[in-house]
Amino acid sequence: MSTICRTKPVKGLRLLNRVLTISTPYIQRSIATIAFDEIRSKPEKPYDFTAFILHGLLGSGRNWRSFSRSLAASLSADGVNWRMVLVDLRNHGKSAEIVGFVPPHDMENAAKDVANLVNSQGWDWPDVVIGHSMGGKVALQYAESCSRGVYGQSSLLPKQLWVLDSVPGKVNPDDSNREVEKVMQTLQSLPSSIPSRRWLVDHMLELGFSKALSEWLGSNLEKSGDSMMWTFNIEAAVEMFDSYREKDYWPLLEHPPKGTEIAIVRAEKSDRWDPETVQKLERIASNGTGESEGNMSYHVLPNSGHWVHVENPKGLLEIITPKLASLV
Repeated sequence: MSTICRTKPVKGLRLLNRVLTISTPYIQRSIATIAFDEIRSKPEKPYDFTAFILHGLLGSGRNWRSFSRSLAASLSADGVNWRMVLVDLRNHGKSAEIVGFVPPHDMENAAKDVANLVNSQGWDWPDVVIGHSMGGKVALQYAESCSRGVYGQSSLLPKQLWVLDSVPGKVNPDDSNREVEKVMQTLQSLPSSIPSRRWLVDHMLELGFSKALSEWLGSNLEKSGDSMMWTFNIEAAVEMFDSYREKDYWPLLEHPPKGTEIAIVRAEKSDRWDPETVQKLERIASNGTGESEGNMSYHVLPNSGHWVHVENPKGLLEIITPKLASLV
């Protein structure tokens, strides 16, 4: 059975989980490090491989606990112990409580936070990075920056990088149903202190949002005194969303770094894909890449909308598990 393993602060080293201090003869600065949880199928044994899980906009690592447990369990059949690291991206989840994240709040800095976490904990670089929605673009940025040596000479590219229902190119708001923009605008108009989850759900329903979306937003509230507070920083999250829409990673898909496979998963019923983007993905996947480059693969998750880990977790496991198992 898989379990969640949380890093417990050690007396005298408590600050290490939050801030990494870098000193030079001329400058001293502190780098905030993002919060995380761990899941292992066999927590009592050393792990053999590591996968980082990056959530989407307004989410947190806890949204992926159930799927990560199932993935770790499915990979442990041959005695191999996988560690799943569920991060809270900057301004989200427990990381929203941490001060010191240097702006701008964009894909570059969100990806750099992941590298800073690896360095601050003294870990080996992850074998696999899996990102959903906005987290998918953070994952792509992580691979791109890593391939250019941004994270230092010791950094290693992941062997596999999974992008789950995240359009790799620029997102034109005129080509979408603008639901995300409407959600962000609505949240910005709300008071910072929410009376209750039920109040929020009812309010969002009155504004015409779906029950599923309204309840999911409610799950991102935490008790604070007599009211509820968001588990994300909405203003900074808006900055991240703007960066997500502007970034274009098509060149990375066309020329993946050597030793890395980039796997794109499109949810069959997702409304985030236009025919031109789908055709471009199919063309790149069918043409292949050069001998001196990595690989790119394209997968379609049937019977699922954007929330792939909730709407068809079994199908997603069937796509991802064999690929990860091939690394052993």
